[in-house]
Amino acid sequence: MRTRDHGKPTRLLAVASFLVVASGFFCGALQAQSQKLEGAGPGIFTCTDARGRTLTADRPIAECVDREQRELNPSGSVRRKVEPTYTARELAEREDRAREAAVQAARLTDERRRERALLVRYPNAATHDRERAEALVQIDAVIQAAKKRIAELGEDRKKVDEELEFYKQDTSKAPGAVRRKLEDNTQSVAVQNRFIAEQEEEKKRVNARFDEERGRLKLIWSPQNGGTPR
Repeated sequence: MRTRDHGKPTRLLAVASFLVVASGFFCGALQAQSQKLEGAGPGIFTCTDARGRTLTADRPIAECVDREQRELNPSGSVRRKVEPTYTARELAEREDRAREAAVQAARLTDERRRERALLVRYPNAATHDRERAEALVQIDAVIQAAKKRIAELGEDRKKVDEELEFYKQDTSKAPGAVRRKLEDNTQSVAVQNRFIAEQEEEKKRVNARFDEERGRLKLIWSPQNGGTPR
């Protein structure tokens, strides 16, 4: 009478599981050994010198001290990169270039900040035109006040001239009070004229500032820079 061995499938499953685990362990060991061998032994140094030649050696290459070198594993993969060796002068030049780059970056950042502030202040051309007009109106009001003062001084001068009518041949003989009135009037007119000239120059500066801003704003407003047509 034949009996069935019900434990046989269980043993087969156990054997199969053991083989899978052993296989994984064996592959992991091979991989670890490969990685160990990869990092073992002397590396191969390679670089491209100033003449464009590709050089290789079993130690850092003297012809490439001024440029980056790579140390390769025996398989050809990069083990590490060797930075250039710089002289004191070269280091100073690198520091100067780094400082200049930092200054340029800061300048660019500041420029972007000013552009954003301009855009917030002047979202469109109408706003910019209105502020220019308001600034010029204020200056014109000051100029008009100065011109009005000159007109008043002109009336005063007529009165002084009437008092000097009898001394027009020699004003030095006129009374001291009258001469002082004449001098004060002349100086006051000169002061007002200088003030008007200064305000005219201020108008030029204001227009120049708004013209410069308008040129920058046109670029900011342009669709290419994310703005909308103005």
